[in-house]
Amino acid sequence: MSRAKLRVSLAQAGCVIEPMCEHDLLEVVEIEETTGLSQWGWEAYRAELEKPEALMLVARRDAPEPQTGRRLGGYLAARINGDELHINNLGVWPDSRRRGIGGALLGAALDFAARCGAFEAVLEVRAGNLPALRMYERYGFAVVGERRNYYREPVEDARIMTKRLAPTA
Repeated sequence: MSRAKLRVSLAQAGCVIEPMCEHDLLEVVEIEETTGLSQWGWEAYRAELEKPEALMLVARRDAPEPQTGRRLGGYLAARINGDELHINNLGVWPDSRRRGIGGALLGAALDFAARCGAFEAVLEVRAGNLPALRMYERYGFAVVGERRNYYREPVEDARIMTKRLAPTA
């Protein structure tokens, strides 16, 4: 299935979900730094874009935000390996949260992975990130384990969450 054909409208947030491109990376890294996600940096994201198993999505605004000039509302970085989707990073600008952007990115990734034959999605999330934990639970994820001291800066445990996917044709 072609990632180039992946495009989902998110009208209430004035965004569309579509594949990430290299031109998005500066803003992706800004989101990453602003939201406290595990730091990958520009070069790691650029390298990831070239991998066939990578699923890199952005929530692209219909027009740049007037005050900041931002084009993105958020992004998702994941990989599809065999029958598993591993979600690595999901970030949304703090002032763009609670508009459905994170859920739309997650939903698009889950749908795409299922259409590619994935049976399960897995992710790690900071134990103290209750809004993210609740969002993942709304999408059917359940905590199945823990990774002690998984995150740095600050050191924090991770909750391992999984969700069974129903592959579609």
